[in-house]
Amino acid sequence: MNYGSFFIYSLTLCFSSVLIAQNDHVIKREQMVKTQLQARGIKDPLTLFSMLNVPRHEFVPKNLEEHAYRDGALPIGGGQTISQPYIVAFMTETLKLKSTDRVLEIGTGSGYQAAVLGKIVDSVYTIEIIKELAISAKSRLENLGYDNITVKWGDGYHGWPEKAPFDAIMVTAGAESIPQPLINQLKDGGHMVIPVGPSDNVTYLVSVFKKKDRIITKDMFPVRFVPFTRNE
Repeated sequence: MNYGSFFIYSLTLCFSSVLIAQNDHVIKREQMVKTQLQARGIKDPLTLFSMLNVPRHEFVPKNLEEHAYRDGALPIGGGQTISQPYIVAFMTETLKLKSTDRVLEIGTGSGYQAAVLGKIVDSVYTIEIIKELAISAKSRLENLGYDNITVKWGDGYHGWPEKAPFDAIMVTAGAESIPQPLINQLKDGGHMVIPVGPSDNVTYLVSVFKKKDRIITKDMFPVRFVPFTRNE
């Protein structure tokens, strides 16, 4: 075999390996959606479509890639995690999102939840307090082609007033109370989902509706999230 033939053969093998790996990830995502989401009551077509099409393995450390589609949270560095697929889907479905919505996310992490939201809505603004995670998430989302997601490094407690009001807000860290700035930045008729509870006790996933001057909250079920941290 001459050098040219060997080079073409090597490229063919490499390309074939990539296709096999991609197909394996697609199969794992299909299984994830079927067994972890639909089997547990997730029904919203947009949520299911997004979870099926966002490559979760791209949002975890390389050494954990084989575990990306398992039913559990995974560490991503900085003491942070990428949430369990079911929780990502449940929180997304809870917001009852529309294609025209503008969404604020607090706690970008690896960018996975923002990517899931970005497949559904018009625009996503996401804030991460850990600088290294904000930088890596921004780069990752850009490289994967998510051009409707804007990442900012900062304290999520204050929200993003320059981009407000928002149709929906999602908080992916456990807060001791609902930050007033986030309530202020919700549109009339807007919806927020946030884990709330004492840092040393049970945290509940809470649904928050804003109707004119009324704030309606509903506790859903206990959850485990990393703490909501501040710059103070």
